[in-house]
Amino acid sequence: MPRHKKKREATPTLNYTTRGFRLKDGRLHLAGGIALTVVWSRKLPAAPSSVRVYQDAGGHWYASFVVATEVQPLPASGRVLGVDWGIKETATTTSDAHDLPHPQHGRKAQATLTRYDRMVARRKPKKGQASSKGHREAKKERAKTHAKIARQRQDTSRKWAKRVVRDHDAVAVEDFRPKFLAKTTMARKAADAAIGATKQALIEMGRKHGRDIRLVHPAHTTRDCASCGARTKHALPLSERTYTCTTCGAVSSRDKNSARVMLVRAGLNPAGAEGASPSGALLPEAA
Repeated sequence: MPRHKKKREATPTLNYTTRGFRLKDGRLHLAGGIALTVVWSRKLPAAPSSVRVYQDAGGHWYASFVVATEVQPLPASGRVLGVDWGIKETATTTSDAHDLPHPQHGRKAQATLTRYDRMVARRKPKKGQASSKGHREAKKERAKTHAKIARQRQDTSRKWAKRVVRDHDAVAVEDFRPKFLAKTTMARKAADAAIGATKQALIEMGRKHGRDIRLVHPAHTTRDCASCGARTKHALPLSERTYTCTTCGAVSSRDKNSARVMLVRAGLNPAGAEGASPSGALLPEAA
């Protein structure tokens, strides 16, 4: 069962609706006569309906506003894309130019995290004793490092999602839920890839710009052939990175084949039996 934080250990969070706050001269005024100077990350597109003021584990305070937004359509590109998630590469697509390599932000900061973990363990107080200043400072520095890694992953995901959405009208995405990877030997690498956050960033970016994002069920995507649709009798081991169809003889990269299967299952592959595209149909980008 999950263990919930005690009230005295949880970071403070304050929620205000329209009557509890107002914005005036660039300052945030809260109920109770509290006035805050806000460092704005960007201008609000409309009047906010609510605000959440909270403190993170690093001791920084943030104000998160709820604002109604409008769709910002992008010009049509006439192209579609298939996306397959993985560990070696976070995202393998039907276009080589839009593949997302594993950024390894967590691995690059592992030495720093290990150092702070040892500091926290060394300075941990005995049961019943108050935490020392050194222990609190070590926990804060560790939290800052984790927050930096999270921001790096978020930045990488959003930039990639914006590039994909800008260049394609429709995207077929594997509806992959990497929870089962937490029980495997690839758990750390899978967590560092941040597949779930990247998929969510792509969905949100597509919704923002009015693109067609289609989620495809991941069952048997590595066993199906994107050329003829035949399915292998046995699942491919992870060590085998090349897909060879025993029916039509097609040979391609395992991940690239899965990305093309996404297009077929989502109904975005316009090629007919002879490989010709109907007039006016969306064209998959050549790999």
